Amino acid sequence: QVHVVQSGGGLVQPGGSLRLSCAASGSIWGIDAMGWYRQPPGKQRELVASITRGGTTNYADSVKGRFTISTDNAKSTVFLQMNSLRPEDTAVYYCLVTDTRGYNYWGQGTQVTVSS
Repeated sequence: QVHVVQSGGGLVQPGGSLRLSCAASGSIWGIDAMGWYRQPPGKQRELVASITRGGTTNYADSVKGRFTISTDNAKSTVFLQMNSLRPEDTAVYYCLVTDTRGYNYWGQGTQVTVSS
């Protein structure tokens, strides 16, 4: 059984920062990539950032220069450092772990609200 557990999130004022974490554990095959998606209210889920096993990163245009994705040395935990947050960043954020067989595992989701 695979466990993908997220932490972090909450309420922050515009211009503030938050850090999300996501840890994968259990009977997981080798991890090929990890990423963060978000789903704003009334909208579809969208990619925020991703990182491959080799360290290649990809960001949505809307977060470039403000968000940074990284992993720990074991590459089983992924982080999303979010700076200069804006109200339009408000969403439920989901972690996605893809193993080397192509199987996807989603985290439970965490609310991020940017509001004064």
